[in-house]
Amino acid sequence: QVQLVESGGGLVQAGGSLRLSCAASGSIFVIGAMGWYRQAPGKQRELVAQIRIGGSLNYADSVKGRSTISRDNAKNTVSLQMNSLKPEDTAVYYCRADGRVAGTSGRWTDFTSWGQGTQVTVSS
Repeated sequence: QVQLVESGGGLVQAGGSLRLSCAASGSIFVIGAMGWYRQAPGKQRELVAQIRIGGSLNYADSVKGRSTISRDNAKNTVSLQMNSLKPEDTAVYYCRADGRVAGTSGRWTDFTSWGQGTQVTVSS
């Protein structure tokens, strides 16, 4: 099992900034990709940004130029710096990790883990 714990959400005025952080812990594992998703009320969960172990990046068009995702592979953490926030950025933000985890039998299996979610509210 791999657990993800998020921090850094909150209330901010439009034009402000927030930094979200996520730390992974648990069994012996290797994370291939870490990312942030968000879900606004009445909408589907969507990708915000993702970073792979090799460093390749993927951003949603809606946040390009305003957000930066970074990762510390040694600490198994990922952060999302969001600037110039807009009211439409209001959502619950979820951290996600995909990788391989060692089972009790020693076999490696794929995993996907989600954090509990952190609320980001941007007031106009």
